Amino acid sequence: MTKIFFMSNFIINGGKKLHGTIETNSAKNSAVAILCALPMIKGKTILTDMPRIEEVNRIIEILTSIGLKISWSDAHTLQAVNDGKINLNKINKESYEKTRSAILLIGSLSSIFNNFSLPKISGCKLGKRTVSPHIIALNHLGIEVKKTNNLFHISRGKAKGSSFTMYESGDTATENTILAAVQLTGKTEINLASPNYMVQDLCYFLVKAGAKIKGIGTTKLQITGVKKLKPINYPIMPDPIESMAFIAIAVTTASQFKITSCPIEFLSLELEKLRVMGQTMKISRMYKSTNGQFDLVDIEIIPGKLNALPDKIYGRPFPGLNIDNLPLFLPILTQTHGRTLVHDWVYENRAVYYLELNKLGANIMLHDAHRVTVTGPTKLKPAEIICPPALRPAINLLICMLGAKGKSVLYNSYSIDRGYENICERLNKLGADIKKVD
Repeated sequence: MTKIFFMSNFIINGGKKLHGTIETNSAKNSAVAILCALPMIKGKTILTDMPRIEEVNRIIEILTSIGLKISWSDAHTLQAVNDGKINLNKINKESYEKTRSAILLIGSLSSIFNNFSLPKISGCKLGKRTVSPHIIALNHLGIEVKKTNNLFHISRGKAKGSSFTMYESGDTATENTILAAVQLTGKTEINLASPNYMVQDLCYFLVKAGAKIKGIGTTKLQITGVKKLKPINYPIMPDPIESMAFIAIAVTTASQFKITSCPIEFLSLELEKLRVMGQTMKISRMYKSTNGQFDLVDIEIIPGKLNALPDKIYGRPFPGLNIDNLPLFLPILTQTHGRTLVHDWVYENRAVYYLELNKLGANIMLHDAHRVTVTGPTKLKPAEIICPPALRPAINLLICMLGAKGKSVLYNSYSIDRGYENICERLNKLGADIKKVD
């Protein structure tokens, strides 16, 4: 079985000013959702601009274990051949249990099998994360999901389209529901659907493959079921969360550099928060993503003094401040004059991981499982820290280590490698000094 958990360490000589240009890579969350749709599409599908990250590797390992033939034709182009012979008996349980994204296979496989079972999922260790929104939405379609200790048991029965409201406007829950609905008989109307970037990208992919979906980018999706989907060539959109990570690096290190291919619609509120804080930036004219569906800009960050926001900062479903971008404000706030309350209401454990930044000189006080206060500015200092088992808190440590003059060590980089491709090499081209040691 493929070895999927390795111990790589980052050695960071921080305190350097970065300069130049860095391009935003393709979106992790779009990529995994679109990959999970592949069992529904017979034939050869080509996905371009596919990020080479560990989360994608895990989904590929799962898909190949159930019968798909997947190969890389170049650095970022994936070819997937589905001959229609999907066999769940040999599913790679180790890979499946490493990524929460695999839960999307419930929706896609429900169009293939009347009855089937899948392992439970894991992913980031962020406390209890309910799957109830998935189960409730699928039940509206007539798809029953039962949980045992180690398995999900799925029964399609007489599933058909219906009109309902999402129990929670979650990104993955909405995607799962879409995947289940596109080949069901009849019409489905999903109210309070998430209109976030990865949901839109999945919908545009499915529409190009023959699905009938109206209302993309809104909270009301109307889906008319089709009998089959066709294989296509589709480019994955750039990742607004990676764009925000680079913005945070520029601000935290007081560096001036440009980030290209930033999906502006999914960063506009984040940039407004920064503008109110006093951040100066140059934003280019808009241009279209390779798949033609998203507006992109280039953003140049210019160093300057920042002041704390007049009120708290918190994430919420799109079009609110992105829930995955909220943690990336923590490194910025360590260099901001004043005190800011950060309310991370979604996850029970993520705020606890923010305290790790105190080892690097931050001044963060934990109030409860969801709220911290960050007081700045503080002088960041080097330290040796083990990566937490969560992607965004892990990249926060790297960001602050880049801002801390001296040698830091970040042990076990797997959490970062799940979502960021060749991050050391790319940042070193900006003038960073990071070594990855296996």
